[in-house]
Amino acid sequence: MDKGSHIKSIERQTDNRFLNMYHLGFEDRDGNPRDYYFCTRNSEDSLKIKTHELAPEGICIYAVTTEEHPRLVVEREYRFPVDEVIYQLPAGLIDPGETPGQAAVREMHEETGIKFSEYTGGEAFCRRPFFLAPGFTDEPGSAVFGYAVEIGERKLESSEWIEVILADKAEVRRILSEEKLSLRAAFLMMQFLAMPDDQPFRFLECR
Repeated sequence: MDKGSHIKSIERQTDNRFLNMYHLGFEDRDGNPRDYYFCTRNSEDSLKIKTHELAPEGICIYAVTTEEHPRLVVEREYRFPVDEVIYQLPAGLIDPGETPGQAAVREMHEETGIKFSEYTGGEAFCRRPFFLAPGFTDEPGSAVFGYAVEIGERKLESSEWIEVILADKAEVRRILSEEKLSLRAAFLMMQFLAMPDDQPFRFLECR
C-alpha cells in the first residue's frame, strides 16, 4: 500500500489544549468511502500522519534500587478514564529540548521525589521510540532504564493522586497476579522478575 494514497481528508473535530480528536476520510480496498477517528496531543502540522517522524513524545521509567536485592519503583495512581487506582511505572511527557533521559530525571523527581541515574548499557534499540497504541493515537514513547539512588521530596500537582512503592519481587508478583495495571508496566515487571539480583538490566542485552 502506498502511504496516504487511500486517505482523502483529515479534519480536526475538537479544540482542546491537551488532546484532540481527528476524523479521517479514506477509501477501503473496494473503493468505498469510510471514516476513521484518532486522538493526538500533536498540533495539526505535527501529526504523524503528515510527518511520519518517530521522535519520542513520552517516557516510561524502569528504575531499580541499588540494594543487594533490588526493588522496582512502582506507582499506584488514580486514573480518570477508568475511575480506578492503577499500578504502573513512573512515566511522563518529554518537554521541548529534553532527551528521554533528562525527562526521566525530571519526571522521577516530580512524581516520586527519587533521584534517578540513567543506565545506558545494553542494546540501543531497547531505547528507541515505539508506538503505544497506533489504533487510536499517533503517540510514540521510549523506555528509560536506571537506578533509584536517593529519595527526596516530590512535587506532585494537585490533580495527581500517586502512591510510590518500592516493590520487591514478591510484591511485583502479587501485583501482576491480583491488581489492575498498565500493559507496558506489566511487561517490564515480568522482566524484573526474571532478572538475577546482580544483573537487573541483563534483559537489555537481548541475548
